[in-house]
Formats: sequence, structure tokens, C-alpha cells
Amino acid sequence: MDFKIIKMTPSDWPEVSKIYTLGIETGLATFQTEAPSYEDWDNGHISACRLVAKIADQVIGWAALSPVSSRCVYAGVAEVSIYIDPAFKGMHVGTVLLNALIEASEAEGFWTLQSGIIKENESSIKLHEKCGFRVIGYREKVGKMPTGKWHDVVLVEKRSTKF
Repeated sequence: MDFKIIKMTPSDWPEVSKIYTLGIETGLATFQTEAPSYEDWDNGHISACRLVAKIADQVIGWAALSPVSSRCVYAGVAEVSIYIDPAFKGMHVGTVLLNALIEASEAEGFWTLQSGIIKENESSIKLHEKCGFRVIGYREKVGKMPTGKWHDVVLVEKRSTKF
């Protein structure tokens, strides 16, 4: 399958939002209950390192970084978000996209990437491990879904070897 990884633009938002919503609907990708507006999403994510995977003009996955803190000492640490259209899972889109995000993050000066993944989201944990992240711990019953179910979150991180 031929797909390309390119910089995300605001015009990609409708498809990015759709993929995000599909992730929300799984109940395992995020504690969010609905996709935000583009403006809210844009304000919560770092302007660099926003990538999409595309086949022709169709977005099939996206990845972006969020700041973990406003304190300057954490300027090189970011939280990873990555979502793949379920129709394209198992086709290595996530691996290529996450590796591209890691490369882009290092070019932008990030030294640590981290993610908190719902424990039952085994495919996301495996993807991160495949791309060099390591499990550093977990937070017990940190998030409660609207259904009332509590979830543990597995904490993973990847330290750059370039810094």
C-alpha cells in the first residue's frame, strides 16, 4: 500500500476529526467524549510535528504532540497522540507515522516523548514499544469513562539518543 507522511494542515481537520471520533468511539483510545473544534485542538497541540498519513488525498492516520507543561525546563518533553483509521490498521501506517513523528520531534529539539495509554489498548502499547518506547509505569484507575468504568493508564516514554 502506497501512502505518504506529510505535514498536517488545517484543511486536513475534517478527516483528522473523523478519525479522532472513530478512536473515541472505541472507548479505549482516549477519555475524551467528543472531538474538539479545530481551534481548541490547535490551541492544545504544538504547532510543529503535526503529521498525517495519506493515500492520494485521503487522510488515513494522524499524529501530533501536546506540551506536558508550560514550565521552560519541560520544553523538550511532549505527549504523543496517534490515531489510525480502523480501515487501515494492521498495514504498518501507525509504525511509519510514529517513526516519522519521532524523527520530526528530534529535529525540533524534543528529547522525550511520552504517552499515557489506556491499559486495554494493547495495540497502541505494542505500537509504541515497536517504535522504541518503554513502559515506565502505570496509573491505577486514573480515568473514568461516561459509562462509569474506571481505566488504568500505562505510561510509556521514548528518550532521544541525540541529546
